[in-house]
Parts: sequence; structure tokens; C-alpha cells
Amino acid sequence: MNKMIKIIGAVAVINIVARLFGFLREVVIGKQFGTSAAADAIAAAYTIPNFIYLVVGGGLTTAFISVYHSSKTDKALFVRRMFTSVLMAATVITVLAIIFAEPLLRLTFKDVSAEKFELTYSLFMWMMPSAVILVLSTWLSGLLNLNDKFKLSSVAILVYNAAFVIISAPLAVYYGAMAYGIGALLSAILMGAFLFAGIKKSKLYSLKPMLGKSEDVRKVWVIALPILLGGASMQFYTIIHRIASNGLSDGVMSAVNYASKLSNFPQAIMMTAVTTVIYPMLSKKQGEGDNETIKKLYKKGMLLLAALITPATAVAFFFADPLVRLIFERGNFDNDSVMITVPIFRIFALSMFFLAANTYVTRFYYAKGNSMLPVIFSLISVLGINVLIIYALIDSMGAVAIAYGTVISSAINLIMLMIYARLKWKL
Repeated sequence: MNKMIKIIGAVAVINIVARLFGFLREVVIGKQFGTSAAADAIAAAYTIPNFIYLVVGGGLTTAFISVYHSSKTDKALFVRRMFTSVLMAATVITVLAIIFAEPLLRLTFKDVSAEKFELTYSLFMWMMPSAVILVLSTWLSGLLNLNDKFKLSSVAILVYNAAFVIISAPLAVYYGAMAYGIGALLSAILMGAFLFAGIKKSKLYSLKPMLGKSEDVRKVWVIALPILLGGASMQFYTIIHRIASNGLSDGVMSAVNYASKLSNFPQAIMMTAVTTVIYPMLSKKQGEGDNETIKKLYKKGMLLLAALITPATAVAFFFADPLVRLIFERGNFDNDSVMITVPIFRIFALSMFFLAANTYVTRFYYAKGNSMLPVIFSLISVLGINVLIIYALIDSMGAVAIAYGTVISSAINLIMLMIYARLKWKL
């Protein structure tokens, strides 16, 4: 337990710095563009590339970790074939998104002015190619974690987030909002290069592409597909936020984005640190059939999440106004922007533990080989309860309804996951 806490602590520190740079990007965007049409366009353009990065990269990596320990074939060949499969999948998806960029964006963000759409489209075309590298980077990070290189994979995220800010912020003086499209692509390239160099230096595996049939790769895809659906349903929160706020006035979309990112910041750090370390252990113990250790991991992880996130939730809720002012109020993020963002952030803060715990508990379902039930629960929660709450309240409450939808639906999702896990596996 002490060793696990030390590893989690080290990963958490690196993740805190990495997330700080990621959050600093939002602060800088707020300073440069406030809650404006340009800020809305940056948030909108990044929605789909980020969706692919998190869903495809996360799904394939989680499935790969699940299969890796139980694989009976040569690990080196399995890694090469899996690398090739991930590369091909990410490339095909990205190319299709670029080819159908205009109808895809018009379908997602239909109620915007011609000028705002043109800026969103231009940003999207810069950002979208980064999806290939981001998906590969997620998988490479998973490979490093499997070999206990937790710090190296965490530093990669730091490289990405730091480069994004360092490249984009000064360029915005000359290129305006387009600087964030350029920054998205160049920072992804730097992260990918860092991970490739790290794996080569560690002499873990060859990443030379290799085609050919593989039962293990097929098994990864079989496991990954429902995980992809589950990840997609959770990431639909962000897309629904964008779509729902898109029908409101200019600047509301970016205000929802700032509020969401600020509330996600502490829970993402804690959740990532805990799951990054525990999930490979969990996968290994499941392969060994060690159910008692799995139960202990489940309880310890939940207690750690609760102990870490509850104080952050209380501070965020009761000190929402001074926090938003302290972090964002500068430059073009004026008092009007603060007044739009604060009430949204205050309610989003209540979802911190639920969102983190949903991700954590879902990992146990994956390790147990049940990847479909979390998808069903997520679809019910995100596309059902969440959407119903938002559109029932948005006319009377405005953008705050979006936050209420997230809180209530994520809480219900966690309750369903925990009840089934208790009944099925006595967790």
C-alpha cells in the first residue's frame, strides 16, 4: 500500500504540473479572447479532435492493457502489430473527418454566423491532423505504464500541454485565434516525438510497423469496441455542452468551457493519478484470478478519490466567485465574463467526485470483462437523463442547466455502476 501511494504521489505531482499548463492554456485564451465568438470558435474546433483523442486513444489503450498480460504470443510481435493497427485506425478516422469537415461542423454547430463558422472551420483543419499523433501517444503511454514507466508517460502530457501554451500564446499576437490551431498540431508532434524517443531509449519494444493476422489484436478490438462506445458516451458530455450552449448568446459556449475545465482540473488530476497506477495492477490481478486483492484495490481507490476530491469540491462550491476572478479575470475576461462563468462553475463543481468515480469504477468492469454494461449505463445517463434535464431547464435557467445536467446524470450513472458491481462481484 505504501509503495502504491508513493507511486501515485509521484504521478500526481507530474500530472498536477501537466494539468496546470493545460489549464493555463484556458486562462490565456480567456485573457486574450474573453467570452467572445473567437473563444467559442477555439472551443468548438477542438471538440472533435479531442473527442477522437480521448475516445479512440483511451479505448484502444484500455483494451490493450487488458489483453497484454493474458497474451500467450510473443509480446514484441503483439506490440508491433498493435502499433500498426492503432496507427491505421487513427489515420483513417482523421482523414475521413478532414474530408467531411464542413458537413460535420455544420451538423454539430449549426446555429452560428458565417464568420464564426469560417474561423471554426479553419481552426479545425489545423487541429484535426493532431488526432493521429494524440491517439498514438495515448497508446504509447499505456505501453510505458505496463512496463512501470509511469513518470515518462506523465511527463509526455506535460510536454504537450506546456508546448501548446508556449507556442500558441505568443503567436496569437500575430495570428489571433488561429494560433491555437497551429499550437495544437505542433505540440502534438512534440509529444509524439518525446514518447517515441523514450521508448527507444528504454529499449522496451520495436515500433516498426507489422501487418498480419493476430488473435491478440483481434481480441483487443473486440474488447475495445464497447469501451469506445462507453468512452464516446462520456465524452458526449462535452459535445452536448457545446451544442446546448451554441443556441445561446455569443460567449456562453466559452464560459461553459472555462467553468467545465476549472471544475475538471482537480478531479482529473486525482482520477488520472489513481487509475494510471491501479489499472495495470488490477489487470494483472484479474489475470491471476486474485479476487481478494481486486476488492482491496477497489475500496482503497474509492477512499483515495473521496479523500482527495471532497475538499476540492467544497472549496470550489463555496468560493466560486473569488476563484473565477483570481484565475480568469484579466485582459478581455472582464467582470461580465466572470458573472456568466461563476454560476455555471459552482454547479459543475458538484460533479467532481461523480465523474472521477465513474471512470474509476468502469475500469473494474473492463478488467472483469464486462465492457458493455458501462456503455448502457452511460448512454442512459449522458444521452438520456443529461439531455432531458438540460432541455427541461435551459429556457428558465440558461447555461446553468448544462451544469445541472452533468451533476445529476453523473451521480445516477455512478449509483448504477456501484449497485451492479456490488451485486455481481461483491465489490
